[in-house]
Amino acid sequence: MFLFQRYKMANEEVNAMVETVPKDMRQLRACLVCSLVKTPDQFETDGCDNCENFLHLKRNRENVMDCTSSKFEGMIASCKPRDSWVCKWQRIKDFVPGIYAISVEGRLPNHMIRDLRSVGIVYRSRDTSKR
Repeated sequence: MFLFQRYKMANEEVNAMVETVPKDMRQLRACLVCSLVKTPDQFETDGCDNCENFLHLKRNRENVMDCTSSKFEGMIASCKPRDSWVCKWQRIKDFVPGIYAISVEGRLPNHMIRDLRSVGIVYRSRDTSKR
């Protein structure tokens, strides 16, 4: 029974990751808040799996372009972010399984940063070249 439960849990984690993995390697973009990597169409269809509650990317192409960047370096694939030292190092251990950029160039628009601050979220740029 225990083995079956572990298998079922692992299978659910893999299925969750499959939903966030980019469907195409062209035109990839990374979220400027959490660094999740998807195609623009995936962001527009599904939103950002970590940030949708405050970025509102679903069905909003303008927000997708404003809150994601096509300029990023490296990618990390993570099935179990909580258990990964790399995810802890990248500050993504509390996010959904998926593909993440190591560094994302760009900054959220000022109005989005103000909106985040008003709901108690401190925005930290994922651009490591600026640190």
